[in-house]
Amino acid sequence: MSTRNLSLIVILAIILLFGGCACSKYNGLVKTDQNVKNKWGDVETQYQRRTDLYQSIIHTIEGSATFEKTTLKEVIAARASATQIKVDINDSASLGQFQRAQANLQGSFARLMAVAEAYPELRTTEQFKDFQTNIAGTENRINNARREFNAVVNDYNLQVKTFPNNIFSGMFGYHEKPYYKADPGTENAPDVHFDIK
Repeated sequence: MSTRNLSLIVILAIILLFGGCACSKYNGLVKTDQNVKNKWGDVETQYQRRTDLYQSIIHTIEGSATFEKTTLKEVIAARASATQIKVDINDSASLGQFQRAQANLQGSFARLMAVAEAYPELRTTEQFKDFQTNIAGTENRINNARREFNAVVNDYNLQVKTFPNNIFSGMFGYHEKPYYKADPGTENAPDVHFDIK
């Protein structure tokens, strides 16, 4: 066997080895990327569930003729804003905008619920009681979905950034994804006062 043929066989073996490795790494990146997208879909599903619950209780509250309409309008506007945001899970600014809109909706809804406490006839309706039970469960589901999303983003980012995957991820256009972060200010302990007289 000539050295030329031997060199050709070695080069071909290297190309096949590199190609096989590249295919394997690419398929792994695709799999983890799809897992991230799937978990983000779970997050959006839980937020949609909460939005639907909010809409349901808004209709109940609207039926109360004496209820303060300005607080209700605030919630309706925040709900509309939160549902119009399109999220790109590869873009931390887009994810942050979504988080801010959801926090705004949750905050305005908390104010609405505080005002609703002053209306005993509203609080005793079956719909209002069902809502309070369902919203607590939904908030837990949202927290779980966000935690699971961050776990798969972590797996994905590790795969994208570790050697030798980082070589292939750059070649194939896979880049680090942002985590779902806590809302600003949540790192501070709440200031709770009990005025006992």
